[in-house]
Amino acid sequence: MIFFERIKKLRAKGVIGMNFRNIELIGRCNERSKYPLVDNKLITKKIAKEAGIAVTELYGKIEWQSQLKNLHEILAPYQSFVIKPVHGSGGKGIVVITHREDDLFIRANGTSMTLTEIHTHITNILSGLYSLGGRYDIAIIEKMVEFDPVFQDYSYEGVPDVRLIVYKGYPMMAMMRCPTHESNGKANLHQGAVGVGIDIATGKATNAVQHNLPVTVHPNTKRDFSKLKIPQWEEILKIGAKCYDMTGLGYLGVDIVFDRNVGPLLLELNARPGLAIQIANDKGEYFRVKRIDQEAQGQSAEERVAFSRNMLSQI
Repeated sequence: MIFFERIKKLRAKGVIGMNFRNIELIGRCNERSKYPLVDNKLITKKIAKEAGIAVTELYGKIEWQSQLKNLHEILAPYQSFVIKPVHGSGGKGIVVITHREDDLFIRANGTSMTLTEIHTHITNILSGLYSLGGRYDIAIIEKMVEFDPVFQDYSYEGVPDVRLIVYKGYPMMAMMRCPTHESNGKANLHQGAVGVGIDIATGKATNAVQHNLPVTVHPNTKRDFSKLKIPQWEEILKIGAKCYDMTGLGYLGVDIVFDRNVGPLLLELNARPGLAIQIANDKGEYFRVKRIDQEAQGQSAEERVAFSRNMLSQI
């Protein structure tokens, strides 16, 4: 009986499940031929720059095992950097190096790696250990995002990011993922980061959860999430809307970070975004999907953003 009561409450909030997401949203709105635009981080960077959207700077890429004999020379110019698999997902395989101490590379969580350990990690990336479907992969080396102090109260040992769900070009739901000590400084909810629901109209926090349970303060900094407000909110939403224009994908996860010098940067895109954003917001996607289907008519990114802010916030 308790189970059915819970299902009833979830439906009343418009919470959707995997079947609805896979069939009605991903299956209906995302052409598989367009998946490489988001599944390949190098292609995503290219089309984003062409669309005038700022992305993290690319230092280099390693495609072949033979290139690793020059790893010391490749990394020599950089005191800090990020290593990622091109076809990775869910934050797997990402290594963030914040600085060096003698021959050691210091990670965001304070642990260290030797050059040999980085060599091994990149070998694992190339072999497909972290890629979608386990296929052969490429390692990219990017500039590390310089942490914006505006979020220092809501992050621990890492950089928070904003996840937008964009439906047919309309930013539909948003959350901020805040790293914790438990998540090892990663903005990954499954590893213990806090998901903070964000009001689509104002950029203000409305709710927060860790491991799907409600929280009111950051577990490490003890700062109250109710005081969190994301700056440049209009710009954040426009980036999300433009990502639809540049990919043609109708159901899209858009991840954005803040660099203290550059401002909002597109981190990556996801053609199969998860559903935890509903828990972070304590609201479901269903009624917002229906409102967009029934009433949305905006053509430009600006018009779609205006519709989202005016019509979706209270649903």
